[in-house]
Formats: sequence, C-alpha cells, structure tokens
Amino acid sequence: MAHQALYRRFRPGSFTDLRGQEPVVRALRNAIQQDKVSHAYLFSGPRGTGKTSTARILAKALNCINPPGDGEPCGTCESCISIANNTSYDLIELDAASNNKVDDVRDLISKVAMGSPGKAKVYVLDEVHMLTQGAENALLKTLEEPPEHVVFVLCTTEPHKVVPTIRSRTQHLEFNLIDGDVLGNHARWIVDQAGLEISQEALDHAVRRGAGSARDTLSALEQIIAAGEITDQLDAADAIIKALATQDCGPAFVAVHEALRSGREPRIIGEAVLERLRNAFLSAMNANLSNLTDSQQEIAQATANQITPARLTRALEVLGTALVDMRQAPDPRVDLEVALGRLTNRDIDTDPGAILERLERLELHGGSAAPAVSCDESTQSQSSNDKPPNTQNLNDSRGPDRARAALKQAQTNNKRSTTSTDNTAAAIIQSEEAQPKHTQATKQANAKGTEPQSSEDQNTETNTQNTITQLMEAFPGAELINLPSTQTHQIN
Repeated sequence: MAHQALYRRFRPGSFTDLRGQEPVVRALRNAIQQDKVSHAYLFSGPRGTGKTSTARILAKALNCINPPGDGEPCGTCESCISIANNTSYDLIELDAASNNKVDDVRDLISKVAMGSPGKAKVYVLDEVHMLTQGAENALLKTLEEPPEHVVFVLCTTEPHKVVPTIRSRTQHLEFNLIDGDVLGNHARWIVDQAGLEISQEALDHAVRRGAGSARDTLSALEQIIAAGEITDQLDAADAIIKALATQDCGPAFVAVHEALRSGREPRIIGEAVLERLRNAFLSAMNANLSNLTDSQQEIAQATANQITPARLTRALEVLGTALVDMRQAPDPRVDLEVALGRLTNRDIDTDPGAILERLERLELHGGSAAPAVSCDESTQSQSSNDKPPNTQNLNDSRGPDRARAALKQAQTNNKRSTTSTDNTAAAIIQSEEAQPKHTQATKQANAKGTEPQSSEDQNTETNTQNTITQLMEAFPGAELINLPSTQTHQIN
C-alpha cells in the first residue's frame, strides 16, 4: 500500500473529530438537527483549519442512511463510506483556482439539475475567490435558487476577495487558527495512533511551525520524522535570539549560514525569528498567550527577560521591514544578514529610533550626550558653514534631552537627507563613548566647587568639539539649543 500523508490518513470524519472550530460545528449540527440547512455556505479561514473537511462531513451528515440524531454522520453506512473514499456521486469537489473560467462554471451548472442517488448533492468549490468575474456572474443565479436537493459550500482563504453578490447569497461561517495547546494535544494523539516515536521537543517544534494550521503541523511533523533529527531546524532561531540578547552578531551569522546550508530559505528563517520575538513582546506586555503551548510560553518569557521591550519593538520593526524587502530582493540572504547586523551591532545601526534608544540607555547609566542641534527647514546661507560653531555649555547635563530633540526633528523632517541623518548618528555615537566618564567627573567636581582637570577631560572636550563640528556639517543651517537658558545661539 502506498504511503499516505498523516493529514490525509487522520482527516476528520465527523464533527467530533474537528479541533478548535466549536462555533462552526455547533452551527452546522444545530442546522442538521432542526432541518434548517442553508442552500449555500461560505467557509472562510486560514489554510489547514478544516474547511473542506467540514464540507465533506456536512455531505456525510446530509446523506447518512442511519443518522444517530445528533447531527453527526454514522460513518458506517454505505453513503458515509463512499464519501470517505471519494467514490460518491453525492459529493462534487471543484478547485476554483484551476477551474475558474466561465465554461467551467457553466459545465457545473448543467449538472446541478441532475438527480442524485442520495438525499442531497453537495458541491464544494475550493478557493472560490479565484473565479473570474464572468464565472462569478454565471454562478449567481444558480447559487441564489439552486434545486432543493443541492447544497453549495464555497471555501476561501481570502473572503474579502469574494464579491459581495456571492457573499450575500451564502451563510458565512468563519474558521479560526487552532490554539497551540489544542493542536499540540491533537498532534500527540495522532503520533500515538500512528505508533510513531518522537520527542516532545520535536512535537512542539512541529506545532510552532504549523502556526495554528492542523495540516501544516502534520506536514511539519512528517518532515521531522523523515529527517530523523531536528537539531538544525531548532538551533537556527534559538541561536539568533541568543545573539540578539547578547548583541553578538557572530553567532547569528553562523546560524544563518548553517540553516541555509541545510536547505532553509532566508525568509523562513526570518519568519521563525520574527515569531519568537512577537511571542516575547506579547509576554513582556502581559498579553494572553493561551494559544501557545506551555513550551512556547516558557521560551517567550525567557526571551522577554533577556531583551527589553524597547529592543523587542525595534527588532520587530527591522525584521518586518526586511521580510517585506526579501520578496523582491535578488538575494534575500543579504536583507536578513543586514537586519541581524543592525540588531546585534550598535555601531552600524544609524536609524534615529535606535539612537534614541541608546540615548535613553546612556542616561540610565549616568552618561551625557553631545549637545544637539535644532534643524530649521529653511536653508541658511552658504557662508554659515565657514564659521566655527558655538560650543557653549558642552557639559550640560541635559545633553541627552537636547540630542533627542534634534533626532526627533530629523525623523519628522521630510526634507532631511539620509546622509545627514547617518552623519548625525555617527557623531552622537562617538560622543556617547566619550562623554560618560567626563560627565561623572564634572558632577563630582561641581559638588566640590572645583573644576576637573586631567588629560582625559581635555581629550573628552576635544572629542565633543569635533562632534559638534560634525553635527553642524550634517545639519547645515542649524542652531544650538541651550535648554537651561532662554538664550539661543545662532550660527553665523
């Protein structure tokens, strides 16, 4: 006998076998018990959540010779067995993605009026949103007034693409992604029934890859079983998360390289990391994580303890942008590596948002940043660049606030060039590294009423002056902001 995939071998045969779709099951069972089955249904939801399986169960229940009376099919009569074996004339399945033309729909309509050996004839149109406009129009009349023995079930993963004229003629039932705990228990039951040996870690990994889809979970489970081990699949995302926590780009790049060698696509790697980061962010925000398994919740909590919410938010933004860019990139690997580099190496991340985060972290450690510049949208005369900037109040303790104000202005200034922002970031990075020790010494000296005098302080002052010069060059026509004083120093 040929090998049969797990998702086909253990396909739900009754409403009781469906997992995670209680509202849909309740609605259909009540309709069958009360003999109020609609002439047309629209099943919508993510892939692998049981839409076509539910349509087959509905066909069984409507044609069951010995119904138990609770809306379920018996599963043992001739009609139920023939539908389960795909040999019944009472169930017609059509893939609307490949049979989406007007002629295909007209051929279907011509057979609708024909009799059926069973009580009802069920037509299942999968991916109905793929029908052409002409095919949709050809289906409307029959869909609105089909023969009494005919029931249409339209399935789609994108209900918003189904035209309103079709949606209004159907009863819409929505399928949801299956919770992680429910899916994990279901996968464990299938593994036990199939007599397979697999670790809990591998099972959790399959559930994680399934992302709420029963079919995808079982497919991932078979891949793990076929591979014989899951080390390379599990270690990639884990190693990258650890690298983000320690801000060490080396292990992250090694993990990406090894995963690519094993056949993983860059986008798949990025999506796996993004999922871990999202779960950690939700855990940090005390969100409800009931849809995750216990193992996933533990991983999310551990990651949230290692990475601050601000950095998690930043990582989600950077990786999300990289995943979008990968779709049309000639080499998606580059986008992934650049994103990971920006998240693990602060020296190359010049985005204003990252600089603001670093300024806040610097303040927490008692540091000071370089005096900031205020960016005016109007351009000053060229001669202003030839004169040295005013470097008054270099040791202002509110330097981070001033730098933050300038960065926020740079973010909102649509006329500011990318080069200017990068130069500003580089200048503030340099200032960050030079200022903390100097500021601490300044505070101590001020408390004693003396001025700190050392070669280190002189070097720091020189570095700060250089930073101001770079800031002025990056923002032509800018002016220094002196927050403690009401006076503004204009660059002449």
